[in-house]
Amino acid sequence: MPFIAELLIAIMLVISGVFGFVGSYGLIKLKDPMQRLHAPTKATTLGIGGVLIASMMYFVVKTGQISVHELVITLFLFLTAPITANFIAKAFMARNLKAGDLPKSGTDYGWSVYSDPPGQERSDS
Repeated sequence: MPFIAELLIAIMLVISGVFGFVGSYGLIKLKDPMQRLHAPTKATTLGIGGVLIASMMYFVVKTGQISVHELVITLFLFLTAPITANFIAKAFMARNLKAGDLPKSGTDYGWSVYSDPPGQERSDS
């Protein structure tokens, strides 16, 4: 394997490890659950994605073929992580916050967790 390929793969793995470490550390150290949500969904997702990209680079250099498995896993990860974070945030809001605690949404419909039909005002304000 050429030295430049090994160097690029090693750099990708180190950068991915740093992202994974920062995401894991943030998950432990951040105080609020909404703050903790960002650490695994942002930094750790980039860390795992970087490892998968490094793996794809390795197999391209080693076999000369693109590894479809890692590509599909990477695409699935980058598509599902934001959706999962959104669902967790909405569950947290529904469980721990009242509609009056949130700022105005700026639309006729309000927040999606506390959606009021158009034309109706919230009674808990």
